[in-house]
Amino acid sequence: MRTFGAVLQALREHSGLSREEFGDLVGFSKHTVASVELGRRMPDLVLVERGEEATGNTGALRKSFPKLARQAGLAAWFRRWAGLEQLAISLYTYEGRMIPGLLQTEAYAQALFAGQLPPLDDAQIEERWAARAERQKLLRERPNTAFNFILEEHLFLRRTGGVDVTRELIDHVLEIGALRNIEIQIMPLTHGTHAGLAGPVQLLETPENQCFAYNEGQRGGLFVTDPKEISVLQRRYARMRSQALTLEDSVSLLERMRGAL
Repeated sequence: MRTFGAVLQALREHSGLSREEFGDLVGFSKHTVASVELGRRMPDLVLVERGEEATGNTGALRKSFPKLARQAGLAAWFRRWAGLEQLAISLYTYEGRMIPGLLQTEAYAQALFAGQLPPLDDAQIEERWAARAERQKLLRERPNTAFNFILEEHLFLRRTGGVDVTRELIDHVLEIGALRNIEIQIMPLTHGTHAGLAGPVQLLETPENQCFAYNEGQRGGLFVTDPKEISVLQRRYARMRSQALTLEDSVSLLERMRGAL
């Protein structure tokens, strides 16, 4: 990203544009432009296309962007969301199928990879875990980002990978949940119905206070930008937070489940 940012900055300056002037032309704030140029933010395709027009259509940005977008170990449909994760000031995740990637241990992830179809080879598994481990650095390296996770109780009761893997997973989740910027809530089995039964959802807010959502299925993901759709998902997530166990009760439940292993 730093190389792309340096190219963008050089083209902008060659065109005689300040960051604010360039931002006005492409529809982004000067702060966003600065973040991209300094390699702190994954550029949006819209910024790339408008940036080309603003800097004389040299083709340099268009040619370099696909290489930037290819991130080993991340599914193609997930890369745009992964780029936004790096910048988010808040990130909310509800998951009912598996422990989210940001919270997985290597052993738990390996158990998931081993069961995938079509089967993965050793190199693919190693690549995917490396990408996942890199994403997980966000939890500790962005202390000013607010993270909230709502996890179904049955994800731990399934014992994916066996008892030892589950015990390690619970210990890891409890450790991460103790960080000041991270909240982990458990949706108990005793809730026969709740606002998230339509499927997993992720919500985030950028430093520019733009909100996005992401829903993932079997063979792809849906990146949501429509404010009306995001509003619906935000209301559902807010309801889920009230339906899930409190932070303290979630910790207590996890500790009891670990003790029962």
